[in-house]
Formats: sequence, C-alpha cells, structure tokens
Amino acid sequence: MLLELLDRLRRLIATAVCFTTFGVGGLLLWFVVFPLLSLLVRDRLRQSVLARRMIHHLFRFFVGLMRTLGVLSYEVHGLDKLQRSGLLILANHPSLIDVVFLIALTPRADCVVKAALQHNPFTRAAVRTAGYIHNETGPAMVGDCIATLQRGNHLIIFPEGTRSVVGQALQLQRGAANVAVRGGVDVTPVVIRCQPSTLTKGEPWWRIPARRPHFIFRIQDDLSVAAVTQGCTSDALAARRLTDYLADYFAKETACDG
Repeated sequence: MLLELLDRLRRLIATAVCFTTFGVGGLLLWFVVFPLLSLLVRDRLRQSVLARRMIHHLFRFFVGLMRTLGVLSYEVHGLDKLQRSGLLILANHPSLIDVVFLIALTPRADCVVKAALQHNPFTRAAVRTAGYIHNETGPAMVGDCIATLQRGNHLIIFPEGTRSVVGQALQLQRGAANVAVRGGVDVTPVVIRCQPSTLTKGEPWWRIPARRPHFIFRIQDDLSVAAVTQGCTSDALAARRLTDYLADYFAKETACDG
C-alpha cells in the first residue's frame, strides 16, 4: 500500500514537471522562437513548414520525456503506413495528449484544431505560425483541408471534434467525412487505446490513475471512401454515410482492442 502511494506521488510530480515543461516551451515559442522565425523567413508557407517541423521534433521530445519520467508508456503498430504523403489521418480521441502523440509520429503533419487554441497563451504561437486549420471557418475549412493534403501534408482530424466521453457512444461530426468525399481522399484510421484512462474530457491533469497508463496506437489499413459511398447521389449523402460508417468502425475497433 505504501509503495503504491509513493509510486502515485512520484507520477504526480513527474506529470507536473511534464506539463510545466510543455507550458514553458509554449511560452518560449510564442515570445522568442516564432517571432525570430517570422523575422528570418518572410515567406508565409515556408514559415509554416519550418514551424511544423519544429513542433514535430519538440513533441517527440515531450513524448520521450513523459516515458522517461514514468508518466506513461506506449506502443505503436503500423508506423510504416505513415511513410507516405498526403494522408487523411482520422483517429478516435480518448485523451488530451492524443494530438501530441500523432504529431510526434507524423512528419509534415497539419491538423484541425479548436479555434480557442489560437487564444491560449501556451498554444497560440504554435497554432498560428504553423498555420493549423481551426474548426470555426465553416465551409472554407473543407477547402483548406483539401488544399493541405494536395500539398503533400498529412492532415490529422479527430472526427468527434472533442475528446470521447468514457462510457458513451462515439458521436462523430461530418467535417472529416466531407473532406474525404469532396477531396476524393481515402482515410487512414488510427485507433487509440489508453488503459487505464487518463486526461479524459473534463478530467484535471492532477487526477493520476492508480497505475501508469499505457497507450496503444494502431495505424490501420486505408479505408476506401469510394467503396463506402458507392451509389450515393450527392456529396452530402456520401458524407453522411461515411460518417455513420466511421462511427461504427471506431466503435468496433476500440471494443476489439478492449
């Protein structure tokens, strides 16, 4: 019992160190690194490419820090499937740090983020300089998503739009399906599992689980959008059918993983 208590206290301190490091790093990017990048590189597209590369390597460092300090462990299956260009990566969203992992695993990653992150002092420098697509641009968001895929970037989207609620069925938005249908792009699903659950929706960072959480990332084979939407008479109908298919797909895959 005492050993379990000491382990939990150690992981709480390590988690605090990791989140502090993340916050300080975000502020340094905002006040120092990205302003300097803007001065040295005038081309906006080139800025975003360099910023995304920096974020990719920083997130790899952060993931390594969390593992080294014993905050979590993880395993990745099918990583070689990401060694292509222009992938539409759709994932379930059980934890706050899912996007950190996916960007760390994915070179040239673009992503759709909440508009509120543009105003968060710890994240807005990264979001703005990297040119990530925010989710309040309406119909223009779909066009921006298709454009970034055509430039060869990977695009990460969580179709739920927010973190999953433990014990509730997945509720997917249609934005990701619209991108796939209108862009004529197949889907690369990533199934994420975390046991025990941590950093779920509404859960504070300091609520440490009883044992160290273990993340599993499974990069699945591509899903053919044309096969799923065959016979649909409009893009709207195709997006609706694809959304329903993806909701069922992720529900089954996460249940199988469990």
